[in-house]
Amino acid sequence: MKEYKTRLADSILQKKLASSGAVLIEGAKWCGKTTTASQIAKSILLMQDPAQKKQNIEMADMDPSFLLNGETPRLIDEWQLAPKLWDAIRFEVDKRDEFGQFVLTGSAVPADLSEISHSGTGRISRMLMRPMSLYESGESNGSVSLADLFSDNEKVTGTNSLDLEQIAFLICRGGWPKSIGTNTDVALQLAINYFDAVVNDDISRIDNVKRDAEKTKRILRSYARSIASQAKISSITQDVYANEGTEDLTNKNVTISSYISALKKIFVIEDSLAWNPNLRSKTAIRASDTRYFTDPSIGTTALGLGAKDLINDLQTMGLMFENLCIRDLRIYADALDGQVYHYRDRNDLECDAVVHLRNGSYGLIEIKLGGDKLIEEGATTLNKLEANIDTTKMKAPSFKMVLTGIGNYAYRRKDGVLIVPIGSLKD
Repeated sequence: MKEYKTRLADSILQKKLASSGAVLIEGAKWCGKTTTASQIAKSILLMQDPAQKKQNIEMADMDPSFLLNGETPRLIDEWQLAPKLWDAIRFEVDKRDEFGQFVLTGSAVPADLSEISHSGTGRISRMLMRPMSLYESGESNGSVSLADLFSDNEKVTGTNSLDLEQIAFLICRGGWPKSIGTNTDVALQLAINYFDAVVNDDISRIDNVKRDAEKTKRILRSYARSIASQAKISSITQDVYANEGTEDLTNKNVTISSYISALKKIFVIEDSLAWNPNLRSKTAIRASDTRYFTDPSIGTTALGLGAKDLINDLQTMGLMFENLCIRDLRIYADALDGQVYHYRDRNDLECDAVVHLRNGSYGLIEIKLGGDKLIEEGATTLNKLEANIDTTKMKAPSFKMVLTGIGNYAYRRKDGVLIVPIGSLKD
């Protein structure tokens, strides 16, 4: 058995358990939810255990409270197989009136919510886990702390050892825990195995609606071609049905929307919400979500791309690298009790990522694979956006950063823009 690699989610889970009766950990299959929860659990119920699955589900239907007996915190893995457990846990938390009683894990939103009568507010808190960041997997040395940038970024120093070939490999490998530390071929095959499981099984199992595997593949390919854009569902529909004509487009849009909704429910797709700051001008802000996968390896696998393919097509690699950075920023932001947004206005002034903390502090981030020209473009964009923010109505940005793939050092420019390689960043 592999040695457990510490996750940023460990401390988030401990914090939530200390202030909640139960914690629900959601996230993509294979991202490590059960393994992380097992580190703190004192007893475990595996709902999906083949030897006990049928009995577990039947018992959950007859007497769900029976399944809750055990030393606490008690882990209930894949709880969504028996949605009645939700209300039973909520009731048990009320009855015991103690924090830290249960940890629930689930790789899908329950298909049938009719059996859940209470939201769990005040009793069950939620957290989202993603595949591993580069810092968690050991590829980032963590010499630059995102948390520190919010408090003091006058002097930023750090190093980076990742080169273009390594970045390309890390995009294709993804952050799946099982792939960390394995040889290259096995690591890449695991990303393919995940993709195959999604299109052939998971997307239909979510709500027991049989969905076409080939259509799912086409949708994921189209989504991959739309990475880091605000592509409309209608555009994705036209791409998916490019060889079938555009007749009956309305019904086709509904079909594609249902597939995308299912992919979101199993945490394959995770779009980025639009950021809406107070501006000095009356510029209209685009409110469309930006398209991303929960892990960049899903996109490269959908397109059939390997590391060499990315290096031969740096434009595509730049977009997939952006998805990798968004994944890591989301993980780091979660540890800081923050969120990651995207900004774009009608004049196409765009900021790839805005990390916004609960206290109102925020940082502006442009993501560039590397090269002096692209870095300069990113810095120009950040300075232009900062100048347009009305600081009489909101805080000024805590920092402006160009997050790069390659480059030996992290440093602060004379204009205040930070240049930070992803291989040096941590929470």
